[in-house]
Amino acid sequence: MGRSAARSRATLVAIVVFALLFLVTDWISPGPITYFDVSFLASGGTTLALAAVGQTLVILSGGFDLSAGAVISLVNAVLAANMSMTDMEASVVEWTAVGIAVGMLVGAFNGLFIAFLRLQPIVVTLSTMFIVQGGTLLVLEQPGGFVAPSLGAFYMGDAVPNLLPAPILLLGVVLLLWAWLKRTRYGLALYASGSDPASAAAIGISVPWVRFATYVIAGGLYGLAGVFISAQTGSGDPLVGNSLLLSIFAAVVIGGTRLGGGKGGPVGSVFGAFTLMIVVNILLALNVSAYFSTVAEGGVLLLAVLFASLSRDSVLAEQIREGLAALRARSAGLLVTQRPKVDHRLAFAARRGAEAGAATPVPGFLERNAETIRYAAPAYVALALVLVATQFVLGNVLTNFSYWNALFVLSTFLAILALGQGAVILTGGLDLSLPWTIALSGILLAGLVRGSDPALVYALPLVFAVAAAIGLANGIGVVMLGLSPIVVTLAMNGILQGAALLYSNGTPSGFASPALRWFMTGYLGGVTPVLVFLAAFVIGATVLLGRTSFGRRVYAIGNSLEAARLSGVRTGRVIIAVYVLSALCAALVGILLTGFSGQASLGMGDDYLLPSIAVVVVGGALITGGRGHYLGMFGGALLLTALQTLLAGTTLPYAFRAILFGCVVLAAVIALRERRTS
Repeated sequence: MGRSAARSRATLVAIVVFALLFLVTDWISPGPITYFDVSFLASGGTTLALAAVGQTLVILSGGFDLSAGAVISLVNAVLAANMSMTDMEASVVEWTAVGIAVGMLVGAFNGLFIAFLRLQPIVVTLSTMFIVQGGTLLVLEQPGGFVAPSLGAFYMGDAVPNLLPAPILLLGVVLLLWAWLKRTRYGLALYASGSDPASAAAIGISVPWVRFATYVIAGGLYGLAGVFISAQTGSGDPLVGNSLLLSIFAAVVIGGTRLGGGKGGPVGSVFGAFTLMIVVNILLALNVSAYFSTVAEGGVLLLAVLFASLSRDSVLAEQIREGLAALRARSAGLLVTQRPKVDHRLAFAARRGAEAGAATPVPGFLERNAETIRYAAPAYVALALVLVATQFVLGNVLTNFSYWNALFVLSTFLAILALGQGAVILTGGLDLSLPWTIALSGILLAGLVRGSDPALVYALPLVFAVAAAIGLANGIGVVMLGLSPIVVTLAMNGILQGAALLYSNGTPSGFASPALRWFMTGYLGGVTPVLVFLAAFVIGATVLLGRTSFGRRVYAIGNSLEAARLSGVRTGRVIIAVYVLSALCAALVGILLTGFSGQASLGMGDDYLLPSIAVVVVGGALITGGRGHYLGMFGGALLLTALQTLLAGTTLPYAFRAILFGCVVLAAVIALRERRTS
């Protein structure tokens, strides 16, 4: 009984928190909570709860799924685009099955690459997210369509009049199915695979098939969430699920499921979803701006993860225990007053002097750089093929200087992001806070400058200082608190979105100064001035990652964090530094984008998340860290920009760009996955 209670403690905490917030809602409401209020809350939170249940299964298996919101949008678009307005009584069972089937197909796609090709869940599901978003725009380009009222009447009505809302019954059925599934061989294998895949395989569990089935089931639940939101809205919206991603992860973490797998369950996630709904309702009841909702969700996610990190086996708990032990030892006089000096150079760097004296032949240039060339060259080969295709499709452009000038100007943004995101990836991390770091930086700059060149003197340092603080917060969350980089940066992205909305009041004001506009769009000796900066930046980035002690430490951490630590590398400082570098690069892109377009806009960084990862991967870097070269990443930036330019010159819909980018990333990861050197 004690062990069972311990396993259910996180779920019980989620239920208690929900109950307390429900009482707060009742207290601040002008009147007592009625059945209508309960029904309204149930219908408002069921979409999130269903998606959170699917995400919970994936996380229990040790995975991660960033495509959940995109699947919800796709199902909503499929239903709205294919239901006929003449069919007012469409079959609920039939269309529900269609929605679930669409979700399961996407889940099978994810599962194939993750379970059997053993690719990283983060890069697969991120690529799938963009592919699905592009496909959704092909199905339904803009909000509209039609969803039969019969679907709404079934899912939004009462299962028992004035007693049991249909959404609560739906969630009850899902949780009952989970209670049965948990006791099957699959359920036991799910927890075993998430806790320790090697041990699970050793006792005969087919871990790949368990993971594949998990992504398929999770996709079906996302599909059911898409059906429900279609019934709720009565129409289609190709972006309806995109904003749910942060909330989905927050609900799972609040519900007590451990990131990394093996502990937790959907029951807590359901209550976590409704907890988030109540938090938003409380803010609205207190007349707090709706712009605080993403800030609240990001903050709740971080607090929930931080609370979970206080468990006995967490990094934070271990650090706290070590700190307390050190304090006790110091108070007892067991520590010496001075710490011995430690040589913080890498072990291989320390041996360099001794090896230099040996009479060994000096390898040639190609031999010394064979690995770099092997992994960076494909990006440039592909670039050459795209340029040939551009010449064939768009006409005589390669001999036109304006084309090359525009190509390098547009490549500047990705080339800058490649340094920051590339450094993070080389250490084995990922920065998902880039989109709104870019947007917030641009909005801050435009609001401070307001077309004044002298204002750049104080505006630029202030914007970079804010970016450095963002990167520092990300790094501290990853290093000192031991939290997942994905969760920390995803939560930070939501917080930054709310901050940008609050600062601009939903409508960014101001515009770029004339000097900044000239820097991005003017001409100096026949070329755009930013190209001179780009050349210097590429040289500096190449030297930083390839020729400095900081770069060597970045690679060492990516290859083996523990080995780097034992070699004397202060790994924590380096990891924090790469997140600061990533944020500074994102801020620089936000500034340059503002100069390029003349003003800042909300969401101006949304189109740069996947490309920032794509240029790193396509450039030959390993998504798990430790391998890659900036010159390869720069080649990836040129490749993706040339490809985008080619697509822009054709009649293909804009949605194909997202689909193509996702496919390019998957193809690059598959091609390079087995080439890691020992």
